[in-house]
Formats: sequence, structure tokens, C-alpha cells
Amino acid sequence: MDPKFLQPYNSKETEEAIYTRWEESGYFNPDNLPALNGVEGSQERTEPFSMVLPPPNVTGILHMGSALMLVIEDILIRHARMSGKKTLWIPGADSAAIATQSKVEGEIYKKEKKTRHDLGRDELLKRIDVFVKESEKTIVEQMKRVGASLDFSRYAYTMDSARYHAVMEAFVRMYNAGLIYRGYRIVNWDPKLQTTVSDDEMDYVEESVPFYYFKYGPFVIGTVRPETKFGDKYVVMHPEDARYKEWKHGQTFDLEWINGPITATIIKDEAADMEMGSGVMTITPAHSVVDFEIAKRHGLDIEQVIDDRGLLLPIAGEFQGNHIKKARPLIIEKLKAKGLIDKIDEKYVHNIATNSRGGGIIEPQIKRQWFVGVNTEFEKNGKKTTLKKMMRETVESKAVDITPERYEKTYFHWIDNLRDWCISRQIWFGHRIPVWYRGEETYVGVTAPEGAGWEQDSDTLDTWFSAGLWTFSTLGWPNETKDLKTFHPTSILETGYDILFFWVARMILMSGFLLDEVPFKKVYLHGLVRDGQGRKISKSLGNNIDPLDMAAKYGMDAVRVSLIAGMAPGTDSKISEEKIRGYKNFANKIWNIARFVLENGGGSTPNAPYTKEDALLATEVTEIAKNVSEHIEKFRIDLAFDILYHFIWHRFADEIIEASKPILKGASEEEKASRQKLLYETLQCFLKLLHPFMPFVTEEIWTYLPQKETELLIVAPWPEG
Repeated sequence: MDPKFLQPYNSKETEEAIYTRWEESGYFNPDNLPALNGVEGSQERTEPFSMVLPPPNVTGILHMGSALMLVIEDILIRHARMSGKKTLWIPGADSAAIATQSKVEGEIYKKEKKTRHDLGRDELLKRIDVFVKESEKTIVEQMKRVGASLDFSRYAYTMDSARYHAVMEAFVRMYNAGLIYRGYRIVNWDPKLQTTVSDDEMDYVEESVPFYYFKYGPFVIGTVRPETKFGDKYVVMHPEDARYKEWKHGQTFDLEWINGPITATIIKDEAADMEMGSGVMTITPAHSVVDFEIAKRHGLDIEQVIDDRGLLLPIAGEFQGNHIKKARPLIIEKLKAKGLIDKIDEKYVHNIATNSRGGGIIEPQIKRQWFVGVNTEFEKNGKKTTLKKMMRETVESKAVDITPERYEKTYFHWIDNLRDWCISRQIWFGHRIPVWYRGEETYVGVTAPEGAGWEQDSDTLDTWFSAGLWTFSTLGWPNETKDLKTFHPTSILETGYDILFFWVARMILMSGFLLDEVPFKKVYLHGLVRDGQGRKISKSLGNNIDPLDMAAKYGMDAVRVSLIAGMAPGTDSKISEEKIRGYKNFANKIWNIARFVLENGGGSTPNAPYTKEDALLATEVTEIAKNVSEHIEKFRIDLAFDILYHFIWHRFADEIIEASKPILKGASEEEKASRQKLLYETLQCFLKLLHPFMPFVTEEIWTYLPQKETELLIVAPWPEG
């Protein structure tokens, strides 16, 4: 008996050393995997299983949410590897351009009191590069701490040279197909960071503000933003609203407004909500998506009221140059003095759009930007289609299968309401748009044009543009590499349900157009990690639990299974220190079971025949293995672990081992040998079954087994049941 087993299991002493052994084996790389199921001289692995890690932002640090993602994916990848598949899990990081530039700019200003304009583009990008390199080291180390068996030899970064080339190629191909265009449209503008952001990058924050009702000629209109109303000269009402049937489309009337008399025009449009307020509204086309679309439908004037910095323009008269926040109370005072306030609801709760990457309040603006036309027709396989149709049909046909299935409805709703995608950003860090201008000439290409006088577009591309290429840019596209042929489409995309739309849909869009195939065959969506009371984890609540701190106290295996235990696909997971501590006890239980089996001759009777009773018990173990396998293949890893937990603790330890003690001491040699074989083979079986969930303690125990098929458990053959 190895003296190590006489001591309690010590995760601090083992985890780093075990991960080093895995790395040194080379088995994270599919090119180095042994023959099928690790058995010498057996069939080579031919069935691929591939997955890309959703790339963490280079600004980020590991938290329970990212740890959950790593654990789920590692469970799936370890199971596939042990099942004899040619298994690839690709790691990487995302530039998170807006968030990264904002963070670095903030640090520079705090230390040096300088802005990016003081430094210049080249110097800022050098500073960001230094930050990214340091951050990447931290991210990789954190992945390793979790036990993630990623192939770091294929590590990718959205801004590295290979991915940069892929992004340029994708842009040019889509531009040449007419799917990328430059035009004036209303976009989400962040006055704080001075850049556009996509619909997907906005967070909605609830706030309580006054809601103002104004007398607008014979009508009453309502708004929370009186500072936008200077240019309002159209009253919109529903064509079927009986209250206003006497008013005709195009009819005009005069009224007194903020800065004097104006003439307003009646517009009949179905966008007006008859159930809201008085059923009529004025519109501000330059600063509202809905109002902009109404104005375009009817050919109305579109006048800008607020500039890029949130300051009022000359149309505001005496309020010109004031910031909208400062101007609002002044405008209300003037309207009161003119008798144009009908009433004020002081406590109106609504959601305000903010930039999730920088916190700035979004101010819709009309800008000349680059867009992907999701409704633009192109030819695919001899038929006309659009990107929007393609994204819908891919999921409708089950070419991409989403688990849980209920999220398909949410996906379709999002696709149906998708607008053209604004892909240009007014920041310096990112993939520079591959477009050059010289006078009236425009050149679009992967490399710069020849000749003098060309100036490249100063904008960069939306981070999600490069992230949309992730399943195939990481495999070497646009080159026809061996990896691309072997591992694409990838087997599964595992991610949180909160980014289903803007990442999953973007990847389906990009892969469908550029490769004419799906990026993955299945999508598995996990939920959010919440605290023990079911609350969202946040700094303000002070309920954050650091996964690495917990691993230092209780072992990473305990952290891993506490995250997935009781968590069905698409549902949220509760985490608490008490729960993690409980699974540390389970790791100790496994260790003690192994010690008992090995102390009592486990592995010494491999050829002993089973007694009838032991044959029945072996059949029971076989059935457990079968059930665990079925649950993992259906992505019910919570149920798979639950079966193992209860069998090992309550059936194997409490019943079978206890019943074995008198047999091992006083039974016949045949019965004793049979029971030794049963205990050892059961131990081997559950170590294999548990390995994807608790890789460290199972690999450590495997080291000390006297009879085993493989040196490392990571490539041991999976029990097929």
C-alpha cells in the first residue's frame, strides 16, 4: 500500500503536478492521441470531436460564470477523448476592443493625465499590446487551474496575424457580394466613448424619471426627453384610431412651441400605439430608431438636435451648446412659463440603454457607417436568399440543433427583428476596415493598394465580426488546412443562453456565407451562476465567490462539481461555499474508497471467476455506466453526475463495501478473490466515469492502481456499459 493513501487527499499538493503530467503527455493535441481507447495496436481514431472555447475577453478575469463554461466543456471533451474520438478543444481570447481600449485609456489617464489624442494611435496601440500580453498569461493560467484540457498549441487570439488575415478576407468577400455597404443610418452612439455600438452591446438599466405631458396644439404628447423635442413638427397617429378620424394625413396646423410658433403636419402610420397615452406622438427622426423609420417611410425631414458629445445644436435656440442633462430642467421651466405643461408624472420607471462595454448612455444618431445587409439578396447553391433567411432556415431545418429546444423561439424572434448590422467602430484598437480612399476613388482589399495618396478608413470593425469567424478562423481559414477539413463543422458550441443571439447567430451567418456549411452541429446553452439564495452574483450585493479562492480551500474538483450539480441545460446554477465544502467531502470519500479497495487486495485477482452474487453486482455497475453515458450524450451532465454521486457514496461505499468486509476476512478463497476483483473493477469503472467531472482526484488515484489499461486516466477507455 502506497504510504500516500494513509494521508487524507491533499488537492494543493496534487493538482498542479497532475496538470503538468497531462500537458507533458501531449494528449490535449489530437495529433498526439494514442490509438483508439488507448489500447496498443488497436484501431486509429478517425471520428473527430471538435469544439471552440468561447474566447474570454482579454480584459477579464476568471469568475464563477466563466468557470462554469470551462467545466461543462471540459466534461464533454474528456468524455469524447476517452470514448476514442479524435478530440480537439481550441482555446483563445477575444480582443473585446471597446472594453480593452476603454480600460487602457482609463489607466493612462489615471497615471499620466493623458488622453489617446495626446499619445497618438501608434503609441496607444503599443500600450494596449503590452496590456493584452500580460492579460493573456493570466487567462491561460486560470484555464489550467480549472483543469481545462485545451490544446494550447492551437491557441488563437482575434487580433493575431492569422485571425487578422481571416477578418480582412471575410470583409472583402462580403463586400464584393454586395453584403457590406457604407451608408447613412441611425445607429447607437456612445457620447462617452465617441463610438457606435451594436444592438447586442447594449445593457438596459432601469431608472425612475419624470414623465412630461405637453400641450402640442390640440393634442397632448408625452416624453421623458424634452430636450429632443425642438425639431418635432410631425404628429403621428394610427390610421384606424377613431378619436382622430377627422384629422387627415398631410393636414397641417399651427401651434406655439418651445422657441416660438411652428407649423406641424399630421402623419397617419401604424407605428402609433392607440393604447398608449393619448394615442398620438411627435417624432424625433434623428434620435430614435422608430421615428427614423417612420420618417423614411413618409419622406419627412430629419433634423439633428443633439451632437456627438450630447450638446444641443443651433435648432435649440437659446439652449444651444448646453449638455442635454443641464438643458432638461431649463426647457421644462420655459414650457411651464408658456403654459404648455399638461401634467408631470414624477415617478415613471423605464429602461435606459447603456453601452455594456463602457457604461455610456446611448444616444441614437444618424451616421455614415459600414453595415452588413441582412436583407440583401445573394445567390447560394443556385437560389436567391438573404443572411436573415439563412440564419432562420439553418435552425428550422435542425442543421444546427439548439439545447434546450425552448430557446429556438427566442432565436427566431431575434432573427425576425434583426436590423442591418452596424460593423464600424470609431476606436483605434481593432481590425482596421480594409478600405482606402483617394479623392473620389475607393479601394477595398486584403492588402493596401499600390500608389501614393491612398488613405485607409480610420474606423475599426465590431469585435463580433471577427468572433463570428471563430469556428473556422481558428482552424486556418481562408487556407484549406488539414485542421479545417478534419474538424469543421465543429461538433458543438457550448455557451451561456445570454449570448445566444449575437454570437451564435453571427457564427451561423459567417459560416453559412463563407463556407456554405454550419459552424457547429449542436448548440448547448447553460444558465447563469447565482448565489445560494438564487440571487445574481454582483459586486453591489457582495456575494461574489472567487473560484480560485474556493479551489485553494477545497480543491478544484469540489468547485467543478458544485457548479454543475443540479443544473439542467439552460437553467441557472446555485453556488455557495457550503455546497463546495460538501463536494470536498465527496472527493475525500472517493480517496478513502480507493484506499480500502487497494488495502484489501484490489487488483491482485484479475482472472478470478465471479460468484453469482458478484456477477449480479457487476451487472449493476455496468448499468450505471450505461446510464451515465446516455445522460452525457444527451447533455444532461447534471443527471450523469447525480447517478455517480449516489451510487458511489450510498450504494458502493455504504452497502457494497460494508457487505464486503466479512467476505474479505472470513469467506472462502474463491469468494474472497471474486469480491476483490469486483471491488477493483468497480473502482476502475467509477474512476473513469468520474474523471470528466473530477479529473484531479481520479487521475491521482489512477496513478496508484496496480492493474490498468493506460498510464494516464485521461486516455483510458470509456466504460461502454
